[in-house]
Amino acid sequence: MTPHAECVSPDASLVDAAQRMRALDVGALPICDNDRLAGIVTDRDLAIRGVAEGRDPRTTPVRAVMSPHLAYIFDDQEVEEAARLMEVKQIRRLPVLSRAKRLVGIVSLGDIAVETGIALSGEVLKEISQPVHHAEA
Repeated sequence: MTPHAECVSPDASLVDAAQRMRALDVGALPICDNDRLAGIVTDRDLAIRGVAEGRDPRTTPVRAVMSPHLAYIFDDQEVEEAARLMEVKQIRRLPVLSRAKRLVGIVSLGDIAVETGIALSGEVLKEISQPVHHAEA
């Protein structure tokens, strides 16, 4: 995992979040409210829920585009558990929390590839990349 992940406030603007992502060279930022994980915002969230919906990136708060319902893993769980959760949820990044529910890092698909090798990371990537079929009305 990448330890000591930096957070952004839910009140930060989309521009602030994008600039922080650029400075850190990351595609996702945890959203922390009073030292608690409140959500996550990705570069895709900024593009799809922000720009594509015509929101003003200077005045729109991150809370308006963040993903509040997020999956996470505890720091004492095995990497295979993180990989399985990423597969099921079809996500590439997973916040890592202490048992006190404080953010301690983020594990990414790249971290899993480095830690476990090509077999597990390849399987995770395959499952993450499967198209999601939505029920038709």
